[in-house]
Amino acid sequence: MTDPSANPNVHFTHAEQHLLNDLRKHRQSHRQNRHPVTSQGPDSPPPLTWGQKVADQVADTVGSWRFIIIQSALILAWITWNTQTHAPWDPYPFILLNLMLSFQAAYTAPAIMMSQNRLAQTDRKRADNDYEVNVKAELEIELLHEKVDLLREQELKILADSVQRLSKQIDVLLSQAPDSGSLAPR
Repeated sequence: MTDPSANPNVHFTHAEQHLLNDLRKHRQSHRQNRHPVTSQGPDSPPPLTWGQKVADQVADTVGSWRFIIIQSALILAWITWNTQTHAPWDPYPFILLNLMLSFQAAYTAPAIMMSQNRLAQTDRKRADNDYEVNVKAELEIELLHEKVDLLREQELKILADSVQRLSKQIDVLLSQAPDSGSLAPR
């Protein structure tokens, strides 16, 4: 693709021109640093650490219907057992159950937050890449519109010149005709 600054009829603002040049450099460096599909490219996320894998697994497990159903069944069994037996090991108000649920919440919440933060970071990178692609596409479309407008102007100029030339030829033919009154338009 040609450089839009080489065409005097294309008018980009200084900021648009700078952004377009930056995007071209980014695209060229990306093409030069191409990696095979099997290896990690420059824009691909780094491999997950052990902590990130655990956080994702905890978030996947705790955020499932299977976990909710199993936990609800266990809590119901705990309460039923401790209210129906003569020697409950956690009588009402179920202090041990509350303590266990508090521990569960204290450890799962940070793990879920770590997983969400990592996913948000990945989403931000994708959004930044999408923005770069959209800006590049917008600028390239503007360039194409300018080129189409230039071609249209050139075609209109050629047509106008042709009409003018044909009009002159008609005038010359009319003036040379022996009976100029019979060829004149009515």
